[in-house]
Amino acid sequence: MPHKFNAARRHKFTKRLYRVTNWAAYNESLRRRGDLTIWITDEALGQWSAPARTTRGGQPKYSNMAITMCLTLGVVYKLPLRQTQGLMRGIAKLMGLDISVPDFSTLSRRGQGINLPTKARTKRTEPVHLVVDSTGLKIFGEGEWLHNKHKTKPKRKSWRKLHLGLDLLSGEIICADLTTDSVGDPSALPGLLDQIAEPVTRFIADGAFDGTPISGLLKARFSDAVDIIIPPPKNAVPGPQSMNAPTHRDQHIAEIHARGRLAWQVSSGYNQRSRVEAQMGRWKGVIGPKLKARSLENQKTEVRIAADVLNKMTELGRAAFEVIS
Repeated sequence: MPHKFNAARRHKFTKRLYRVTNWAAYNESLRRRGDLTIWITDEALGQWSAPARTTRGGQPKYSNMAITMCLTLGVVYKLPLRQTQGLMRGIAKLMGLDISVPDFSTLSRRGQGINLPTKARTKRTEPVHLVVDSTGLKIFGEGEWLHNKHKTKPKRKSWRKLHLGLDLLSGEIICADLTTDSVGDPSALPGLLDQIAEPVTRFIADGAFDGTPISGLLKARFSDAVDIIIPPPKNAVPGPQSMNAPTHRDQHIAEIHARGRLAWQVSSGYNQRSRVEAQMGRWKGVIGPKLKARSLENQKTEVRIAADVLNKMTELGRAAFEVIS
């Protein structure tokens, strides 16, 4: 059926128009994202060589900070490891630095499970408003053009699952994880929460997180005061204690029955979940929809570095909007 078949019963929303109020500052922040001095820090250059080992084993030549900076350049400028080595070698020559640059095999080997340097997060006076979701990232597989043009037999495309947690107040990615495509969103949630040290006062997620185990996990981590906003399914019914001690889920079910699901989305703030979906679109637009690394451990390192890159770009400046109509 064409999409206009039920047009008379579809909800009509007026598209709002927005205007950027800080265009000059935001435009400058976009320029600074390509500035090499943003991604090459004096701290990393000053600690280029690895500290001496106190235990048995070989002595590493490069510090974790040096490896991280090289991998960050590859993520920002979308370069393979060999071109990343060439870029860093050229930068060292232009800056007159007497340092040796790690080759591509060293970057690949050291990228497996590397401990990234801890970066200070944005100072906040309010608890975190956490919204989580997941998306897929490709790792190999031909495109549709090759299948249609040459009539090749399509291979099974493989992909990884990216789990993101976004703070609605700061716009910062505060937790990220990469799993195989067989891992569900609820199974990956404990690993995401382990990355959060701040208190969380609101948790927003889609219906895949609905259930008592997730609610119990969130209350055990962040106390009973956490506001859990998860849409219940259409056939959901209140619990047996809903009259005396209603849970967040019972309250959502009652409001949906009384006012409708669309009104509940507005009043509860569930519509703000679109922020994390926009963040995933930003990830695929800025970083790319495909992982360059081949092993899962290297891919996890690539994801952690990409999250730091996007947070740095957010720190440089964000657009401020106002509604004009």
